[in-house]
Amino acid sequence: MIRPVSILGPIAILIGLLSCQSEEEIKRQRYITEGILVYKNNCANCHQPKGEGLANLYPPIAHSDYLADKKGVICLIRYGQQGSILVNGKPYNRPMPPQPQLSDLEVAELATYIYNEWGNETKLTDVKSVKPILDACKK
Repeated sequence: MIRPVSILGPIAILIGLLSCQSEEEIKRQRYITEGILVYKNNCANCHQPKGEGLANLYPPIAHSDYLADKKGVICLIRYGQQGSILVNGKPYNRPMPPQPQLSDLEVAELATYIYNEWGNETKLTDVKSVKPILDACKK
């Protein structure tokens, strides 16, 4: 006898798996998803889609020693940089334009994406922690 296939079993399993995620993890995943879009629209042209940089013109973000200074990176995202910068022992001297159009939330989403993708983090960089950093580094 052939039994009818019920989709309730797989749906119940999926719901169970999703409900096992904490609110913090769901928020982190949402930030990463939005951060990908912010990166593609504002950063990938110079730093490239995989964060590898562009020859001697633009430094890599992926596996960059520059990521060690998270507050500095957050300030750099919003306010840009002029002059020389040393990344992974290599000098770069192209200006990075400021991104004042990005909201504090978008900066937090971008930082969450960058640090989860290339900075060996698995945590959320919440907008609540980004706002005071941005306020402190206003130029």
